[in-house]
Amino acid sequence: MGLRNLFASYGSQPSGEEYEFLSGSELYEDTPNAMPVPEERASRTTYPDTTRGRSSTESSIYSATPTLSRVPSPSPPLPSHRFSSSVSDPDDEPTPPPLLGSLGTHTTFRDGSRSWWIFSPHSRRRRKRDGRIWRTLKKGARIIVRHPLFPQQPITIIFALLLLTVFAISLTLLLMYILNPDKEPLPWQAYCTIPQTTYRPPSHRTPLPYPYLNPLPEEFPPNFPPDNLDSIPPAGLFLGVFSTDSALERRMLIRTTWATHPRSRNGAGAGDDGRGTSRTVVRFIMGQPRKGWERRIQTEIEMYNDIVVLPCPENMNSGKSYAYFTWAAQNAWVPPVYFDISTPAPNFTYSEQASPAPRPAPHDSHLAWEQHASGHPRPWVRPDFVGKVDDDAFVMLAELESRMRLELHAKGQSPYGTRDVATPIGLDSLNSEFSIIPKSDVDSTPTRAPSLAQDPLVYWGYLVKERFMAGELYGLSWSIVDWISRDPTVKGLAQGAEDKQTAKWMALHPQAGQIRWASERCWIYDHPRGGTVYSHGFLFPSHVTRVKQSVLSYIENAMKNNSRTATVSQNSLVTPTIPPPPSWADSSVSTFGTQYQQPLQDMTFAETVEALVEGSDMSRLREGISTKTDDAWRHREGRSKRYENRRVGGTIVVHFIKKHMWFLETALAFLEADDYSESELEVISSDQMLNVGLSAVWTDTTAFKQASAGSPS
Repeated sequence: MGLRNLFASYGSQPSGEEYEFLSGSELYEDTPNAMPVPEERASRTTYPDTTRGRSSTESSIYSATPTLSRVPSPSPPLPSHRFSSSVSDPDDEPTPPPLLGSLGTHTTFRDGSRSWWIFSPHSRRRRKRDGRIWRTLKKGARIIVRHPLFPQQPITIIFALLLLTVFAISLTLLLMYILNPDKEPLPWQAYCTIPQTTYRPPSHRTPLPYPYLNPLPEEFPPNFPPDNLDSIPPAGLFLGVFSTDSALERRMLIRTTWATHPRSRNGAGAGDDGRGTSRTVVRFIMGQPRKGWERRIQTEIEMYNDIVVLPCPENMNSGKSYAYFTWAAQNAWVPPVYFDISTPAPNFTYSEQASPAPRPAPHDSHLAWEQHASGHPRPWVRPDFVGKVDDDAFVMLAELESRMRLELHAKGQSPYGTRDVATPIGLDSLNSEFSIIPKSDVDSTPTRAPSLAQDPLVYWGYLVKERFMAGELYGLSWSIVDWISRDPTVKGLAQGAEDKQTAKWMALHPQAGQIRWASERCWIYDHPRGGTVYSHGFLFPSHVTRVKQSVLSYIENAMKNNSRTATVSQNSLVTPTIPPPPSWADSSVSTFGTQYQQPLQDMTFAETVEALVEGSDMSRLREGISTKTDDAWRHREGRSKRYENRRVGGTIVVHFIKKHMWFLETALAFLEADDYSESELEVISSDQMLNVGLSAVWTDTTAFKQASAGSPS
């Protein structure tokens, strides 16, 4: 009986095999075959038994079942977490806090705290984000590659690459066009006709609108050059040519052409024997040379004695200009006036500063070399102007010095030769408005009384867009240079585009409103092969005279056809009634936006140079229209006619000379042309021929010999 009851009680419980065939959902569904869950078992919290694969509660319950004489069957492997979470109610009894954290959560190595080798707490998140981005990119690339229109054959791949190249080039050109501020050629003919009437800084007057034409004056100032130019003492000019250690060829071109050529230093015609440029010094300015170039530069310095090495690395817009002017304030010297002149030299506050005369450079004035050879040279003095010029510019020194000379003796904010009505004339007013050094510092010796004018404040160059002087060439009077070297605010503005930064320095000057902004827009331009908005043919005074007549005639006719002639005559030409015509930007040599091509293919080298002269007959020849090169060459203008029998008055600077061939073309056009052409020689008697043009050195006299042989005796 007991054995039967024992078997009955044993059979009433499901066996281990039955548990094996029951799923988790079948165990806990409310069905008749489901095993009843005791309340005592449901109310307990279960913990995983890692040793036997079941909960500790189950182990205790089943171990308490009486087995008498046999070993109990193994307990069913019920999932403890499903069992406890399904039948337990958290509202019945509070769950005690776990001793070792959340035992129901499986922790891994990655879920732990940040390890010592992970430097950033966000590195894991960053890796996930980077991985997500990379997967997205790969997915997008995979979609593109698998697209039916994607090229897969060699021919289609090459064609697609060509299309991408064309697209990239087109986009680049479009961006260049949008970002380029110079889209139209400038009316240079109007610049040569209408003179500058005010020299006030743009910030102290109404800025001129595009195309920056000066107002038409009621009375034109005297023509340049004035008749008394050579009776005025020459200006001292220290001109620094910015160069680099590797630009030896360009330095040699400058040394042998415009820095020393008599036609550059003396002027046109017979010249002045170099008296005007006797105080003009040309030096090359560079930063510290690179390794491997130091010995070459040192050898060049010993050979020519015309190189200044600044204490700064070589650069363009990182402070080289500021370093140059700071150096010049301490070390720039020029020769004194070596000859007597009718007009006494002005006495400024720096006039008595002197230094022993150094050894001249080969291209310095012959008067300086004569003083050096005497054994007792006179001391050199401070320059009146310190200029900066790029090495891709061709400078006519006599033209530059003559402009600086007039600026040195101009009064107030008016052109030279006119009275400055805006500035009162008088010793007291001049001392109060212009003086930047106390009167006690001015030389007051009885042999050389101080001038009425104090130290000049001049900022000279090509005014670009009413903002700054162009960097190819600009000059500063000595007082401004000395102030730049001492002002701490200027030192903080040394970085940036050097020409624009210089204009910012002028605005910081304590007498910014008194600085003369002298702009020369006619005789400073780019090489005709440059193709820029500032490019046109080589200019000479004779053609500019014809240009002035044409422009003034147009203005006169426009005023006659306009009912508001009185208003137009006083206001700027840029008005709705008289807009500047496109013809004022025309050139017989170059066309803006088009690469220069010589007029005819069959031309000699001398004829190609003549074709670069603005307004010349050779520049107007065209294929299939006019091909008479012999007539055009024969009737060209000689230098005497082009300069209208004056010494100066023509081109000052030709800029944007990017190739050595362009440089040599410019030198031939301005330095080596004949004083008289063949047609001009035919109308001049033999006696007159012998008295002209032969004083200029390096002039080709073949034309004179041929003309003398062919002329009647």
